[in-house]
Amino acid sequence: MKLVLHTRSAFILLLLLLASAVTFAQESNIVQISGRVKDQTSGESIPGVSIQVKGTVSGTTTDKDGRFVLKTRLKFPFTLIFSSLGFQSQEFVVTGTGSALDIGLATQTLLGKEVVVTASRVEEEALKSPVAIEKLDIRAIKESPAPSFYDALENVKGVQMTTSSLTFKVPNTRGFNIPNNFRFMQLVDGVDMQAATLGVPLGNAIGPTELDIASVEITPGAASALYGMNAINGMANLQTKSPFLYKGLSVYQKIGVNHVDGVDYDPSILTETAIRYAVAFKDRIAFKVNASYMRGTDWRASTATDQNTAANSRFPQLSGAGNNPAYDAWNKYGDENNNNVSVGVLLNGKNETFNVRRTGYWERDLVNPRVENFKVDAGIYFRITPKAELSYTYRRGLMDGLFQRGNKIQLNDVVVKNHKLELKGNDYFIRGYVMLENTGDSYNLKPLSDNLDLTNKSNNAWRDAFKTKLQTEINAGTALAEAMRLARVEADRGRVEPGTAAFNDLKNTIIGINNWDHAAAVAGAPATGGAWLDQHSRVYHMDAQWDLSKKVKLFNLLIGGDGRIYEVIPDGNNFVDFSKPVKDRTTPGGNNVYYKKFGGFAQVSKTFFEDKLKLVGSLRVDYNPEFDPKINPRIAAVYTLAEKHNFRASWQNGFRFPALFEALSFVNNGNVRRVGGLSYINDGLGYLENSYTLASVNTFNNAVNKDVSEGMTANDAALKNKALLDITALSPTRPERINSFEVGYRSVLLGNKIVVDADAYYNRYDGFLGQVEVAVPATDKVGTDASVLDMLAANRTKQTRYRVYTNAKNTYDNYGASLGVTYNFHKKWTVAGNLNYNDIVDNKKSDVFATGFNTPDWVSNLSFGNRELFKNFGFNVVWRWQNTFYWESPLANGDVPAFSTVDAQANYRLPKLKTTIKVGGSNLLNHRYIQYAAGPTIGALYYATIAVEGLLTK
Repeated sequence: MKLVLHTRSAFILLLLLLASAVTFAQESNIVQISGRVKDQTSGESIPGVSIQVKGTVSGTTTDKDGRFVLKTRLKFPFTLIFSSLGFQSQEFVVTGTGSALDIGLATQTLLGKEVVVTASRVEEEALKSPVAIEKLDIRAIKESPAPSFYDALENVKGVQMTTSSLTFKVPNTRGFNIPNNFRFMQLVDGVDMQAATLGVPLGNAIGPTELDIASVEITPGAASALYGMNAINGMANLQTKSPFLYKGLSVYQKIGVNHVDGVDYDPSILTETAIRYAVAFKDRIAFKVNASYMRGTDWRASTATDQNTAANSRFPQLSGAGNNPAYDAWNKYGDENNNNVSVGVLLNGKNETFNVRRTGYWERDLVNPRVENFKVDAGIYFRITPKAELSYTYRRGLMDGLFQRGNKIQLNDVVVKNHKLELKGNDYFIRGYVMLENTGDSYNLKPLSDNLDLTNKSNNAWRDAFKTKLQTEINAGTALAEAMRLARVEADRGRVEPGTAAFNDLKNTIIGINNWDHAAAVAGAPATGGAWLDQHSRVYHMDAQWDLSKKVKLFNLLIGGDGRIYEVIPDGNNFVDFSKPVKDRTTPGGNNVYYKKFGGFAQVSKTFFEDKLKLVGSLRVDYNPEFDPKINPRIAAVYTLAEKHNFRASWQNGFRFPALFEALSFVNNGNVRRVGGLSYINDGLGYLENSYTLASVNTFNNAVNKDVSEGMTANDAALKNKALLDITALSPTRPERINSFEVGYRSVLLGNKIVVDADAYYNRYDGFLGQVEVAVPATDKVGTDASVLDMLAANRTKQTRYRVYTNAKNTYDNYGASLGVTYNFHKKWTVAGNLNYNDIVDNKKSDVFATGFNTPDWVSNLSFGNRELFKNFGFNVVWRWQNTFYWESPLANGDVPAFSTVDAQANYRLPKLKTTIKVGGSNLLNHRYIQYAAGPTIGALYYATIAVEGLLTK
């Protein structure tokens, strides 16, 4: 504990030193440079041009008349860089304070020379990036037909979007997708958006507003050699606007409508309002503030697909959703495996055993469809010298929504806050931040549904009522399927029904209890468990980077390091104090839980043959006290042929430490405890070394039931089929590893008319992390006859079930390729498209769990538009298609059907009013689709927006 306190104190001390160690440099004589920037072709003034002093943090922008004034303390000569959307950047060397500058910028029809920073952590041309990278700048975001800049990521080459809610959209690249994506990192101005205990990236929920986003860079594929854990599938880097360059007051209003067909909900209004204000004083101090509020009706999940069709396959009349007594629907809860009861009756003179599930409740009856998202951020920036800027920023998000982890989680009034302090120069930065998380009044749908049913009857009492009625109906000659339905009605008698006051009262009671077990009755109160998700955490992070290229003559050298500490307050339900005895762990409170990682890297690059060949090598070391140190190397090369053709190749090794939930969770959910994979959690529980896989237990019981129906006793049938039980023999969790090889080609052809970008990759995953459900026998060790008898369905009370985060035993290879082409075929007419392929190599040997590649083989996007069809008017249309693929997860398995969508927008600019009006729609033709098994059904969203930017500027 003292070590932890010392670590926290050291972190806080580092932040204080960062703030206090910087002193203002002595001011030299201030010089003033002024001028005007115009369109080289038309001669019209260009407002909003960014003017940066090369090699410094100093800069300004042009006003509405294209004029600028720049004050600096630099000595002559220095270089100004002029850049603006739609124009080629231009450099101008200033040698003295002569007459006003008159700068003309040439129109750039196609942005073929974007500058990116994410691929190598330093600025470089995207054409010569050593790995695949995609960029959305301000213009691309404004011209996208997607309802928001975050939605626009779905049309980027190689990106697969998973939409859990209007407020939760999680991108992924190159396979192994899950709704709470641990393997894909999201940064906002250097801050990792992964919420600690929720385990889901919050980039669109607490990230930048529409008015403050400057650019988004996507790096598909492994990036952990430079960025550490959580980046083995890729990353998104979101950059916001500088208040020195983008000043004034801006407002944004969107109004839209979804559920237009009324199938899942009545047509509903969606609104989003945003405001931004930024001001700078004498190029020394600036601040900005952003706020936005979104409200709408969420997409609804109501898929009735049955994923337990084989439960009673010996009886064909019990097949189908209306007849299967063990029906397990995608979007129904309380009907899962832990709610299975074994019902034995006499049928046609034989003892028959049926698998029957509790009835459960549909998702639509358990969730609140109204979602809200309020976010605000503010920052103050000090240019303490022309080459150094110190800033403090604060970010706060309040959100609702629905997302899927092992189960569905309804988020209500979740609050995430972030404080960041950063010192940066042209070749270095030092920053530290703290992220605070409070899950508010959120709840888990699975224990809510379980406890709604269990409050009426225990599983055994429900089974007995079902069995008695079923036997009565069979004896009366009722058809088997109808007898099953009548037995369910009898067993469910007295349970609360959706839409009633009793249902709402009991639901609210359960949501307010922070214990997912079904508790015993206390002082005459009804016996009930809870569903409240009450989690609180803090993340302390510090990182630094220094580009030593100007100090090292032989090559370019970049070094950096980072450290992170997760601190979780034990709630007794999801995270516990493991120093307590096992029987006391589920009481709230105790010592806070800590999880740490530290890392450092160095990158060397050098060009050869007149800059035609660039070689890049990096080495990163990461350390987590729970594991041995891990080394992540990366080697890359870029070769430029005939000044246009850029070929690249790279190899890298990457590790991913288990996320906080994968490492340290201790959740009892429906009599199945979900446990993190660290070894000491297993002490006294035995699930690693003394368990059978649940899949084999189910297979075993199906065989037993068949033999019992043919006259054997249950015990004799169990011992006969004991070879069907697989002993789990799990090892403690270790870090996940990837080896990734990539090749690519990128070029701008036909006089800057065509951009071609192609890449192919091959990945090998070792120690893939996932979940396996196991059963621990109560009577004896696995392998004994006594433990076999414990696995009988009728002996469920003699089994302790665990869902364990562990490593796959097989290695997994996946591969793919993508091609993107953009063609400016006439004036400002542009057509663009990309085609993406991803696949996995089949393993001949089965594993302890299904890895869930969860990625369509083929995805394509095609766009067509003209950003200025006539003066100030533009449009864009995007068509997207993907094929059918299979989804595997602990919650639901099954095919996700192929779908295609059309998005479109038209916009009109009013330059004198600094206003843009945009009208559009996503999924314009309202082709209803889902993106993953048990996910929401997504329909059309039609919208109109108005944005006014740059008011109150001098």
